[in-house]
Amino acid sequence: MLERSAIFRLLAAAPLCALCACATTSASQAEVGALQAELRALRESQTRLVDRLERLEAHSAVERARTPGSSPATKQAIPASVRVAAPAQDEALTMTPELSVVKLKPRFEPAPRLATQVAVVEPESEQVEMFISNVPDGAPESGSGGATMVTTREDDPADQPDPDVLEADYEKSVSLLRTGNVEGGVQRLRRFSEENPRHPRADNALYFSGLGQMGLNEFKDAARTFERLIATYPAGDAMLDGMLRLAECRMRLNQAADARALYTRVVTQFPGTAAATQAEQRLAALPQ
Repeated sequence: MLERSAIFRLLAAAPLCALCACATTSASQAEVGALQAELRALRESQTRLVDRLERLEAHSAVERARTPGSSPATKQAIPASVRVAAPAQDEALTMTPELSVVKLKPRFEPAPRLATQVAVVEPESEQVEMFISNVPDGAPESGSGGATMVTTREDDPADQPDPDVLEADYEKSVSLLRTGNVEGGVQRLRRFSEENPRHPRADNALYFSGLGQMGLNEFKDAARTFERLIATYPAGDAMLDGMLRLAECRMRLNQAADARALYTRVVTQFPGTAAATQAEQRLAALPQ
């Protein structure tokens, strides 16, 4: 019985011993890991300190070599295996050799002087007579020749019509065509173009008056209006449309050859425009 009880005690104590052994082993491994990490940190710190010490020694050796009056023994004390770091910005400026400034004379000569004097030429008498007239009796003379400049109505700003009034007059004339008073609109537009030939709307006034004449079946008068438009305002925005309308008038007057010539002129002289596209289509529709 005593032997059995001793065996039971041993069997009961065996698990406790195993647990203690496992705990001791785990604690030992943790301590070993911590010591290894601390050792690595110390080695890294030592490596950084060694590198810094080498840089300081190299810098000190360079300073001793550059200092005047240093002995050869001091210069020989510089270790051959020392790694020299790149000099700082101020050191690089100090080590730059001094350069002498040389002024070069320009190789080019100054530009030659150009003659700026212009000969004065008197105008011809025929040209002068276009701008002067005899001074009437009692009028002050402007010069020894007894002549003065002629002032026209267009040159006097006070006699110029109000632009807003002209614009309103043009818009009202066009509205007459749209509302059915074609004859009245044609007359107002023709008068507008005759009285204000330099107005920006003068070419459009001629164009719309020609359209009104076509609406009244007055194709001869309309053709003359479009011819005047093309001859007077060749750079106006209504010129190309006026050429197309003139060709239509030629067709109405049984002048197919003239109409074909006008369409061909639009295609050849103004390619790529909308008017040229219309002219090509109408050329294709003309009888051969």
